[in-house]
Amino acid sequence: MWGYTARQVEKMLSLDPATLRAIVRTGVVEPTRGPSGERRFSFQDLVLLRTAHGLRQASVSTAKIRRAIGKLRERLGAEASLSGLQIAAFGDELVVRDSRGTWDPDSGQAIFDFEVGEIAARVAPLVNDALRERRDQAELSADDWYRWGCEVEPAGPEQALESYRQALEIDPGHAQAHVNLGRLLHVRGDLDGALRHYEQALARDPRDPTAQFNLGVVQQDRGNVPAALEAYRRALAIDAGNADAHYNLAGLYERLGRKTEALRHMLDYRRLSRAP
Repeated sequence: MWGYTARQVEKMLSLDPATLRAIVRTGVVEPTRGPSGERRFSFQDLVLLRTAHGLRQASVSTAKIRRAIGKLRERLGAEASLSGLQIAAFGDELVVRDSRGTWDPDSGQAIFDFEVGEIAARVAPLVNDALRERRDQAELSADDWYRWGCEVEPAGPEQALESYRQALEIDPGHAQAHVNLGRLLHVRGDLDGALRHYEQALARDPRDPTAQFNLGVVQQDRGNVPAALEAYRRALAIDAGNADAHYNLAGLYERLGRKTEALRHMLDYRRLSRAP
């Protein structure tokens, strides 16, 4: 059973038991239950708890905390990697900075500011211990290994790599394990390895929008512009609302001197970026 116990959470986030219980009672997180009925928290729960605690210390009302955490939960659910996020509070609003910029900006005096990577660093030793325990467990499925890789990736990318590889040993056609393993290899600079896994994911699921977009990025990084263009076009055929695909296409068409197509995709990118 994966997850962080209440005692581990209290230590990592410097919370006393009463404070943790009070935050959980507000409903901002919904921990699962372990084999003995004990509460287990995910890495995303840690981020939400840390944020809720900061807002509580700033005397933000419970209703506003729930609203802010709800918005943050939606954003975290869409992020491939959480460890690069930075979260701050301005007035009653949250501001989150990631690799693409800042969202939900507001004005006012900063109340608190922290990087999700700080939590990841505290979690990392527990991830190592959990991986050793998990290797000893029998009859884990490919989905078990994949889900565990997703959970530990923000704090332990190396452990996540091993987990996705374990999933693929059991099920070589596990498309999402291929996508996530490819992305981690891509970040490490192994472009050929990333390419192989994206292609294998698409062989299993040709309409996977993430795999198709990632294929475009890795082909672009490899300098194969025609293949990148084709991958981005296919990504948009699957999901016309992929703003990043429009942005990357605009950049490539600009480099090729195809001004009209570049402008069209840039306008689509700006329209989608402004969408609520």
